[in-house]
Amino acid sequence: MEFRHTSVLLEETINALNIKPDGVYLDGTLGGGGHACEVCRRLGDGGRFYGIDQDEAAVEAAGKRLEEFGEKVTIIRDNYCNAREALRARGVENVDGIVLDLGVSSYQLDTVERGFSYKYDTTLDMRMDQRQKLTARDIVNEYDEQSLYRIIRDYGEDQFARNIAKHIVQTRAKKPVETTFELNEIIKAAIPAKMRAVGGHPSKRTFQAIRIECNHELDVLRDSLQDLIDLLNPWGRLCIITFHSLEDRIVKNFFREMENPCTCPPEFPVCICGKIPYGKVVTRKPILPTQEETGENPRSKSAKLRVFERI
Repeated sequence: MEFRHTSVLLEETINALNIKPDGVYLDGTLGGGGHACEVCRRLGDGGRFYGIDQDEAAVEAAGKRLEEFGEKVTIIRDNYCNAREALRARGVENVDGIVLDLGVSSYQLDTVERGFSYKYDTTLDMRMDQRQKLTARDIVNEYDEQSLYRIIRDYGEDQFARNIAKHIVQTRAKKPVETTFELNEIIKAAIPAKMRAVGGHPSKRTFQAIRIECNHELDVLRDSLQDLIDLLNPWGRLCIITFHSLEDRIVKNFFREMENPCTCPPEFPVCICGKIPYGKVVTRKPILPTQEETGENPRSKSAKLRVFERI
């Protein structure tokens, strides 16, 4: 299957990067290379682009798409949490802009055997990096009820999280839960019929929660942000597109802290902690997709772009 993915907030992200023709840029979630292609088109002979993705299919697809830009482009199969080390190994200490487009790609959702979608009956998998051992099947069958409840409540924000976790544990006591459709049926049974009729597919939130847990998405984001800020040259920009309220909160709070890292008590007349700002938040409110974009690409509806500029 061809790696297909519509880049969300494409024009807004490219504009926010303030691309310099001779600059060095990093896309930490390369995907099919949509944002990358637009960055590379704006680079001159002295410009360089680095793309990182942990998905083998994405690396292959982006390689083909960015072939025309020749030696300007370097593609690395890795997780963006290792970006600093990966770039340093290639002689790069700092960059002029970074893009993160978080979440799952259309290709991953629509490739049946990857097990990301509740729409297709296949083995529970959900790994973004198929070299990883932990799968969605492991989570569903091996996590205890309290852990499942916490994941579905926090990452899926599902009001029926406790009941869904209980039903999963009851069902797997008879036989392991192996497929996406088996999990669908469990979730369906755990949600009252009148509630299943509203708010989209009943499995959407639980599948999202298990995917986030499987790929440690929030931990990776939380643990990577400082390194990404440190990678930026003065006036370099970090552009992050989130699709989940917890992701957005992590990014928003971190950007605020980087702009105002002072830890002095509010009653102190002057700062004595000595912590100086790393830069400024460019987007006081997140940039959202236009009505036109959400009409053309419904998966963009929950997208939010936040931008930070290093000083």
